[in-house]
Amino acid sequence: MEYNIYCDESCHLENDGINDMSIGAIWVPKSNVYKINSLIREIKIKNNFHLKSEAKWTKVCTKHLQLYFDLVDLFFNVSELKFRCLLIPNKSVLDHNRFNQTHDDWYYKMYFEMLSYIFDNNNSYNTYIDIKDTNSYKKSQKLHEVCCNSVYDFSGESIHKIQPIRSNEVEIMQLVDIFIGAVAYANRKFPEDHIKSIPKQKIIERIKQRSGRNLKKTSMLREDKFNLFIWRAR
Repeated sequence: MEYNIYCDESCHLENDGINDMSIGAIWVPKSNVYKINSLIREIKIKNNFHLKSEAKWTKVCTKHLQLYFDLVDLFFNVSELKFRCLLIPNKSVLDHNRFNQTHDDWYYKMYFEMLSYIFDNNNSYNTYIDIKDTNSYKKSQKLHEVCCNSVYDFSGESIHKIQPIRSNEVEIMQLVDIFIGAVAYANRKFPEDHIKSIPKQKIIERIKQRSGRNLKKTSMLREDKFNLFIWRAR
């Protein structure tokens, strides 16, 4: 089977003042991609959401709450869609010097840790990551090298490519952004005087309800629909 994997990360910078970080992916058989992207566009039309606008976690608001509910429900209603997220709950405890690595080195390790659960040498994969900056292409090639070497796929027969794309080009990528944003928000430590977003909390509750997970515990290894791994620094 040939799969497309769509990846994104949230709060991945080392010193951004946010305690947690999430890296996640949605994967789906390549043959289903067009159908699912079309379904997402239909949801946007139904909710009077401009087709060229992105549905993103940072844009969650009361006005478009039903849109996000519908997108969450779409994910859980379509059996071909699978989600995996790796959450780092506390970046402040990282000690890169101790392990003779840079934050970027560690970042690639975490990305591979998230993807390794998905990869199976019996299948083939086209992996796409969201463009963040001018280093995205270089980052994607390094990640491809790390992933291929780690599973002894030196010829790239299984992991065909890891390529940066813009999230507005593929609707499924916007689903990834919503889910990793929700997981990170649910595990974030806010100042005592911080007022949490009510719409975002409602979306988190919808995801909890549909997944049967509280978003704060590692899933069972065999869970492949909504798989969450809480990574702890040693």
